Amino acid sequence: MDYWQQQEFTIMNLQQKLKADLPASLVVFLVALPLCLGIAMASGAPLFAGIISGVIGGLVVGSLSGSNVSVSGPAAGLTAIVLTAISTLGSYEVFLSAVVLAGLMQLVLGLIKAGSVADYFPNSVVEGMLAGIGVIIFLKQLPHAVGYDRDTEGDMSFEEKGGSNTFTSLMDMFDYMHPTAVILSAISLLLLITWDKVPALKKLKLLPGALAVVATGIVLQEVFTGMGGKWVLQSEHLVTLPVVDSVSALWGIFTLPDFSALVNEKVWIVAATIAIVASLETLLCIEAGDKMDPQKRYSEPNRELLAQGVGNSLSGLIGGLPMTSVVVRTTANITSGAQSRMSAILHGFFLLICVLTIPRLLNKIPLASLAAILLMIGYKLANPSKLWHFYRQGKYQFFPFVITLLAVVFTDLLTGVCIGLGLSILFILRGNMKNAYSFSSESYKDGDRIYIELAQEVSFLNKAAIKRTLSEMPEGSSVVIDASSTQYIAHDILELIKEFRDIVSKQKNIHLELTGFKEDYEIENTSHIKIFSADNKEKYKAVTVTEP
Repeated sequence: MDYWQQQEFTIMNLQQKLKADLPASLVVFLVALPLCLGIAMASGAPLFAGIISGVIGGLVVGSLSGSNVSVSGPAAGLTAIVLTAISTLGSYEVFLSAVVLAGLMQLVLGLIKAGSVADYFPNSVVEGMLAGIGVIIFLKQLPHAVGYDRDTEGDMSFEEKGGSNTFTSLMDMFDYMHPTAVILSAISLLLLITWDKVPALKKLKLLPGALAVVATGIVLQEVFTGMGGKWVLQSEHLVTLPVVDSVSALWGIFTLPDFSALVNEKVWIVAATIAIVASLETLLCIEAGDKMDPQKRYSEPNRELLAQGVGNSLSGLIGGLPMTSVVVRTTANITSGAQSRMSAILHGFFLLICVLTIPRLLNKIPLASLAAILLMIGYKLANPSKLWHFYRQGKYQFFPFVITLLAVVFTDLLTGVCIGLGLSILFILRGNMKNAYSFSSESYKDGDRIYIELAQEVSFLNKAAIKRTLSEMPEGSSVVIDASSTQYIAHDILELIKEFRDIVSKQKNIHLELTGFKEDYEIENTSHIKIFSADNKEKYKAVTVTEP
């Protein structure tokens, strides 16, 4: 292939990707717009701070990221940290200096290859996190779908302001249903469901269903407004974007950090907190994104940390919120057919241009229409078929999946994942305990003949299983403990075997043989009555120990 053929191939490849990435970027833009505003509001920050973070997350992080599908922006998981930090530090300008510092810390984490921690997230936990987020999205958007918009967009916490929670909001929404919102969300859902199934609509593939939903929502909202009375959607039911109508107003969007506050140790504590939490959420998201990616491409986590570090530093410098790679936007990107990171870049471009040029049109978008889009995303993330899939894989996969799902729903993303990881570790330890030795036995006329062969590595984690097995040896039996294949035995295990040899075996009249123990184990190779040799162990019938 010569130079011109290579250039032609590259252009065709870009055109093919752009054909998929452009519609996907429009969907992500529509999803990101209210989330950027809602997260800024929930964080106690200026509304445009969320937009700035979304634009940088798209244009800058999207360009530098090693992920083909993840999308970055202000994250719901950071709202509580941001809200508390602004109050603790005394001003938004001081907080911005902490954001810049957090970005620099992320750069250091990327340089020292800290992103490799992402490789240790179990699949069941990541999938449980995704399903949990899907449930949260679905439950949180139901009130918006019927016109109950008390809770801000982007709030992903179970506990809500005013002492309510996700479930109480679901109950309260029946008292605040708005007929126009219900009609708009119903029409929007119907349109989304049928968009890819009706042959006539398939020809409009470049026009995503989400964009058609938003356009339809704006038109119908104007029609209902003309009808007046109870059919009018008030401003709280619509996207509420500040309007920039002059150069001075445009300049007022940006807020500069107060670097004189870097001498304050509280700034460094806030920065470290943001850097750690944002990095963990980002690593979780790109791991989840790779699992959802139809092409199963691998994202380099350390490169992602470097990209996030640059993005957060720049965001803090011009007045934006801290950002992470965000599951909601990433899911919207993947389900809309994105092929490359060009989709994330374009979504940032659309945020910038549309917010500056057509804010009044954007302010006509009903939240009910956007809720319908997010309801579909939530359903795809929490598809009930996943439950059956993990159930069939066995309890070691099913329980971490379910527990992570529930923990994410009832706490928050990081807490839920930590709980899921903890349960997975317990299962790993339990499995490790069971693999400490093989267990064989057969009956003979004077008692039971039992052969225990220790594994290659026997650590203190195996102590409980071995202790229980030895304590259950029947009286008058013959027991062989073979360490011929063992390279390492923890001191705790050696002490346990010594106690069994010197005390328990004599009390129970057990005929014990210890074989294969090295001299440095300081266990004398003795037996009370040697009934058989370890070389003859193949003649004994294997017995599976399910509860050691």
